[in-house]
Amino acid sequence: MPTIIFTVTNDLNYDQRMHRIAGSLSAAGYRVLLVGRHRKGSLPLVEKSFSQKRLRCVFSAGLLFYAEFNLRLFFFLLFRKADVVCAIDLDTILPVYFTTLIKNQKRVYDAHELFTEQKEVLTRRLIHAIWLAIERFAVPRFRNGYTVNNFIAGELTRRYGVGYAVVRNLPRLSVLPVIKEKKEKWILYQGSVNEGRCFETLIPAMKDVDAKLVVCGEGNFFEQARALTKKLGLEQKIEFRGYVLPGDLAKLTPTAHIGLTLFEQEGMNQYQSLANRFFDYTMAGVPQVCVNYPEYAAINDQYHIMYPVNSTDPDTLARAMNNLMADDVFYEELRLNCLKARTILNWETEEKKLLGFYKLL
Repeated sequence: MPTIIFTVTNDLNYDQRMHRIAGSLSAAGYRVLLVGRHRKGSLPLVEKSFSQKRLRCVFSAGLLFYAEFNLRLFFFLLFRKADVVCAIDLDTILPVYFTTLIKNQKRVYDAHELFTEQKEVLTRRLIHAIWLAIERFAVPRFRNGYTVNNFIAGELTRRYGVGYAVVRNLPRLSVLPVIKEKKEKWILYQGSVNEGRCFETLIPAMKDVDAKLVVCGEGNFFEQARALTKKLGLEQKIEFRGYVLPGDLAKLTPTAHIGLTLFEQEGMNQYQSLANRFFDYTMAGVPQVCVNYPEYAAINDQYHIMYPVNSTDPDTLARAMNNLMADDVFYEELRLNCLKARTILNWETEEKKLLGFYKLL
């Protein structure tokens, strides 16, 4: 079977989407190598059914990091045998393009999001110009690819004439733990603590919510979120756990009472998102407060698994969380709908699209 190399800029241990993709292809008989980076404080790699490699860098953030990592990745790929190399998002696309061009290998682009439409990119004129130039140069040269929802696939077609498949970020079907009774009602946010994820309004909203918020994840807004929590005197109500290994997170999520899927409305990447946490809560049988944006609304219209909010201001978020905790009848209806939806919205169903894509390739 062919060898496939996937390239990312994270430290691999927490990338659930890539674990699923690489695991499915490995189970189907492909030789798979997932390449990422070693960060300061990275835990040892969790053993998987596929091979993993982390590149060490001197720089850890900013343009110098991206330049160094791309250079190291270029030379790594240049001397590695592979039949297909897949770039995950724009931050690894250039070394994949140039090495596959030199070596006459097949290349694939996996767009987890609209990279150039992220808030942290859009709000910096020079950074946005650089990434947009990379996107305009590289994406048209990747004729084979897939992404996480129909809107992004359509937008990439509109911009660059590529026809990408859609492989959604669905979790594996899991066995739910037996939870006799939840001792306390607490709220979970899992995922990147980044700009555009509404922490500026979520944290103040918690002043008016009689429950604890647990945040699992880190990102470019992590320190600001902790500072705002301290400023508002909410350290006893909001707990930041940082990165949590996927296996541990899978055990923790079903014990939460409510999940949160929040994005700012400004910015195409946020407004047209379809985050994996949205499906993770559903898989765990946990109702969620979720922004009522197009991709989420379309799924909710079909399965009725969330409490939709049309604004992310503090009052609206506090009212939504309080209402969902207080209305036991509505909560139970959403919970039962989650249990039904999880039998359909799972990786075992979605991976057939992935395997079909690589079989045709």
